[in-house]
Amino acid sequence: MKIKTNHLSAVFFYTILLLIGCKPNSSTQESDSPTGYILQESDLPDYEKDIDHRGLLTALDDRYDESIRTGEHIYNNTCFNCHGNPDQEGSMPNAFKFWEGEFKVGKDPYSIYQTLTRGYGSMPPQINLTPTEKYDLINYLRETFIKEKNPGQFVEIDSTYLASLPIGTNKGPTPKEFKPWAEMDYGNFLINTYELVGLNAPERERSSGPSPLPDENLVKANFAYKGIAVRLDQGSGGVAAGKAWIMFDHDLMRVAGAWTGKGFIDWEAILFNGKHNISPRTVGDLHFSNPVAPAWANPETGKFDDPRFQARDGRKFGPLPREWAQYKGLYQFRDRVILSYTVGSAKVLETFGLEMLENQHIFTRTLNISPSEKPLKMRIAPKGTAVALVGEGAVLKEESGFLVMETSPSQMIKVKILIRKSGINGLTQYAKTSSPPEDLEIMIKGGPSRYPQKLTSEVLAGTQEGPFQVDIMNPPFDSPWKNQFRLSGIDFFKDPNKGVICSTDGDVWLVEGFTKNSGKLTWQRIASGLFQPLGIKVVNEEIFVTCRDQLVKLHDFNGDKETDYYEAFNSDHLVTDHFHEFAMGLQTDKEGNFYYAKSARHAREALVPQHGTLIKVSRDGQKTEIVATGFRAANGVCINPDGTFIVTDQEGHWNPMNRINWVKKGGFYGNMFGFNPPKDSTEAGMEQPLVWVERDRDQSPSELLWVDSKKWGALNGKLLNLSYGYGKVFVVPFEKIGTLVQGGIFELPVPRFSTGVMRGRFNPGDGQLYLCGLSAWGSTQPQLGGLYRIRKVDQPMVIPVGIEATKTGIALTFTDRLDEASVQDTSHFTIKTWDLVRSRKYGSKHHNEQILQVTKAELSPDKKTIKLTIPNIKPTWVMEIQYHIKDDQGVLREGLVQNTIHQLGEGTTW
Repeated sequence: MKIKTNHLSAVFFYTILLLIGCKPNSSTQESDSPTGYILQESDLPDYEKDIDHRGLLTALDDRYDESIRTGEHIYNNTCFNCHGNPDQEGSMPNAFKFWEGEFKVGKDPYSIYQTLTRGYGSMPPQINLTPTEKYDLINYLRETFIKEKNPGQFVEIDSTYLASLPIGTNKGPTPKEFKPWAEMDYGNFLINTYELVGLNAPERERSSGPSPLPDENLVKANFAYKGIAVRLDQGSGGVAAGKAWIMFDHDLMRVAGAWTGKGFIDWEAILFNGKHNISPRTVGDLHFSNPVAPAWANPETGKFDDPRFQARDGRKFGPLPREWAQYKGLYQFRDRVILSYTVGSAKVLETFGLEMLENQHIFTRTLNISPSEKPLKMRIAPKGTAVALVGEGAVLKEESGFLVMETSPSQMIKVKILIRKSGINGLTQYAKTSSPPEDLEIMIKGGPSRYPQKLTSEVLAGTQEGPFQVDIMNPPFDSPWKNQFRLSGIDFFKDPNKGVICSTDGDVWLVEGFTKNSGKLTWQRIASGLFQPLGIKVVNEEIFVTCRDQLVKLHDFNGDKETDYYEAFNSDHLVTDHFHEFAMGLQTDKEGNFYYAKSARHAREALVPQHGTLIKVSRDGQKTEIVATGFRAANGVCINPDGTFIVTDQEGHWNPMNRINWVKKGGFYGNMFGFNPPKDSTEAGMEQPLVWVERDRDQSPSELLWVDSKKWGALNGKLLNLSYGYGKVFVVPFEKIGTLVQGGIFELPVPRFSTGVMRGRFNPGDGQLYLCGLSAWGSTQPQLGGLYRIRKVDQPMVIPVGIEATKTGIALTFTDRLDEASVQDTSHFTIKTWDLVRSRKYGSKHHNEQILQVTKAELSPDKKTIKLTIPNIKPTWVMEIQYHIKDDQGVLREGLVQNTIHQLGEGTTW
């Protein structure tokens, strides 16, 4: 599929490396390109076809020091996370080790350049780098790692070598720093986990060593784990383009701090600049801040003691008890943000503003507080900060080193708080002439559209041969808000022509045109600023979104489709600063309860009970419970017809290979770095997966779904698995033996998608499968985001949809009839098995590899089931069944089923 170079060239070509990072090299990974490269030459920008490689390499002598510094910067900020160095293993231990490995595609600079440019195996194309930067990186790798530590892979650059290089006339674009994550208009607020720091803040503490990595001492760090960053100054471009901000932490109902400067944050985060094991920090002058503690005193006791869950590192996480304080949601009126929460029985509306006095910033907080049963106390800022009140019904006091506002009970209170660094006398005088506190009720009924433009995109209809055609429905990459469109969830309304799609960058889009087949889609941005949305569900025509900090319900009050109120339908989420604890997927059961999966900390032990779990939220949003535990990177949820679940997991520590788990309530699924794992770390102490998924098949499985479409013929009612790692779709044949479920995967015969595939939904109108995807950490695919439709057409599929492992062999059931003579030839089948070793180490090599002999192959009377007799069959971690057979029309059908056998059954007779 050729990459389009419109606005995508700005976002796509210059950002992929930092967003994806480097991945393990693999000599066996399949590729669309016949040479093994991920991208073919026709996919590359035009300048790559006429590069002066000789001139670029020759110039390295004149700019050697600069080149090494640049290469080191690129490696340390992009490659090191996965590859590590000789002293410290990277987060992907299987990633190529330049100091000891053997290059698979060529070890000379030009060959390495080709691998960087086009990608190979599991190594994604590094299109973010200019040719000069690629050779700077290659120069650094050669001089630092290869020349002395791995001399057998070092190639001298001499006149003979230079003469062998292609002759070109240009050196490509001039290197420049490009940060699309910092240029996007997120709207006037953005929810994330932030660390608040002042000028000249010390370097972050980041632990290293063997896994599990030790906990840093972050007790004194001021993290807003559920931070709502609000822009206060006027101007276009949203929160990222501001000059003054305030941070509200909705776990603790506190203003964590306020700051000004020429930059918003440092953008150090996995879904911003690609950095691992880090959260973004504020940038600029921190005018005041409050510690990580309740802002409002307990309305029953008047004390500020923090009752929340305390982790072993001394920090406390999660929201306050609901009877104390509860976040209700966020209203938006024009560029104003109005927060809604309760303190005891009192209802609070709060908004923020900015005023100036003597060239100093004054931060304002306006609160409307309903009558309460008792006096309420709220910490405003530490002693020494200048604070004044405007309005009636509240007074300022000093308590335990803080300036505290105390309200009178049994009356409606409207008050404006003025805060600045210092100068209390001037501020007190200013307060006498400041405008009175606003009535916030008029701002919570909806306002004019913030994103009135409706965007359109073209639908590229598929014309592939075979039973499936794939339509490319790319989003409008030339958006005026510079959205990255890393699409992470999709669902449809009762009108199947309309759907909603969320992106992990914080947006929700209303999309129309799915079933009218006009050749275009219309996109309307209806929500923004959310915290890493990774799942969306339409329930009774209402939109729910899974975010890292909360389950959000979107409300439109005035009929313009835009969200006027972001209701915190459930905010029981226990959020820490760790980059890896994504909240994935969203599904509902027959009773209306919601389910999502929460990932664990990468290479670290859990801090909170929710790390690495499947979570249930009651249909009214009032109760949260953990359904199952022991996941490492659980990407989404599938609810089965019998009420059980399927949750995928990724290769890593305690996961020797990717897993597809058929989940039951109370089950533990293997990650010993989870919270309070069982004492038994052997395989007997965990639930076994439906199948262990080999890295060559899929680097990172995402969500599964059941086929719900008569148009899909024999696949209707079958199970599909989506691939975030490789952009594929798999059929999942399986069998049940008692309570045990085991089976395998088979790749659907469709082209590999240009993004990782995250979520899928069958459209009830046209009966076809719609997929959305993105590329970030863990995906090999080059495009930032994409939307696709797979249409089943009237052609034979010949796909294995059933599997049985018996004491005598394997039975495979196909969708279509087969040729008996072809099936009976046992040479048409190759079966290989191997074992894995599960440990605290990352992944596992193959152990005890064997080739099993097939002594007999039979075809069932209906011509659809093959029974293979395998005398030495036994339970195995991994089995691969390759076949080369013909269907009943004489067409050659080749395929591979990769499966797991836990138990051998009796089998069926014909």
